[in-house]
Amino acid sequence: MIWVQRISSFSDLCSTAILRSVNGALAIVCSILIYEIITQLKPALDRRKAALNTVVLSLYPLHWFFTYLYYTDVASLTVFLAMYLTSLKKNYFLSALMGALAVCIRQTNIIWMLFVACDGVIDMLLVNRQSVGIQKSDISIAEKNRISPKDNFSAKPGVRRRKMKGTQDVPFPTVTGGNEATLSGSHLSGLFDEFQYIIIQAWHLKWELMVSFTPFILVLGAFVSFVYWNGSVVLGAKEAHAVSPHFAQTMYFAMVSALFSAPFHFTLGHATALLRSFFKIRPLSFFLGFVILTAGVLSVHFFSIAHPYLLADNRHYPFYIWRKVINAHQLMKYFLVPFYVYSWLSILHILGKARSRIWVLAYFLACAAVLVPTPLVEFRYYTIPFFIFMLNSGIEEISKWLLIAILYVVVNSFTMYMFLFRSFEWSHESGVQRFIW
Repeated sequence: MIWVQRISSFSDLCSTAILRSVNGALAIVCSILIYEIITQLKPALDRRKAALNTVVLSLYPLHWFFTYLYYTDVASLTVFLAMYLTSLKKNYFLSALMGALAVCIRQTNIIWMLFVACDGVIDMLLVNRQSVGIQKSDISIAEKNRISPKDNFSAKPGVRRRKMKGTQDVPFPTVTGGNEATLSGSHLSGLFDEFQYIIIQAWHLKWELMVSFTPFILVLGAFVSFVYWNGSVVLGAKEAHAVSPHFAQTMYFAMVSALFSAPFHFTLGHATALLRSFFKIRPLSFFLGFVILTAGVLSVHFFSIAHPYLLADNRHYPFYIWRKVINAHQLMKYFLVPFYVYSWLSILHILGKARSRIWVLAYFLACAAVLVPTPLVEFRYYTIPFFIFMLNSGIEEISKWLLIAILYVVVNSFTMYMFLFRSFEWSHESGVQRFIW
């Protein structure tokens, strides 16, 4: 009788309402984590602006919609944000523990765990370089204000003279990009300078790195053992989620992310600044443009996969986007390539203003590592890289965030209306079907 009561109570706990409320609770935790990360990354940001950014990101359609359904997306994002926040606070052991939990929720999160570890390594190795750069800048200012003894007039009161002793001559730019992140030769050389500096610093700090990031290595080792034992990364239908070279997936991600943050990308001022920075290195810019566009065309021609799930399930919006937009005409997928390329360049341009070049490269590689092997076009897979971009964008204009909020409210209203009031039925299967992301 006791076992019957326990089974009954367990069934009550696993009811539809209870299971769906789990994501509701996680969404609240997720919002708190977003706010904490924003204040951690931008300590000088006004708290009201941080709260506004948090509310806007919490309304992100792909995240907001699945808050009301029992999917793993909200849990995956919440645990990832917890992992990211604890890493930013230098608690790498707890961060690796959160990474292990994130991998248990969704196996591809191993890449994002490695990205967070990479972020921590970059932060540890470049923090000394940043402090040296600031010190060097202060010394330069003091040198300009210093008055030579040969002059016939005295220095103004209040001018401080900083000593040269203990400073270093470090031939590297500061960690973050300037106000105008460019694709110029100096930008590319700066990437190699950062890489060289990181290699040297990693050797000098090898024991500190080993102690701090060994937990991540242990989680990675456990994951590799799991893949060897399981024979695949996925636990479910292995055939349906077989690793495939889907390079076009990165293009779709860039376009979707740019559309969901449109006020950041599609303004005349931003487009002009982006094109100006790109064409500063003529004629090399023409060659780079040709190479990038050619890579985009080859990606959509040879490495664009129409997964059976994408073609068969008309409940999902990608089904209609694939049929009505991407395949509206046999040439349409090629016409979209310039928009894909612009979206990627815009994302990298914005990130390059706020983060180091090596960090931006790590972000791009992480996105590619997650998205390229994924054969199914599923916008839910874009959530974590999109949040990383938004959190690190460095854009603080309230007007742009408010426009994004309006965009999200409109999209959420539409998708919720379609889900609740435009249900339909399949002839080959009983039950009500609803539109979802």
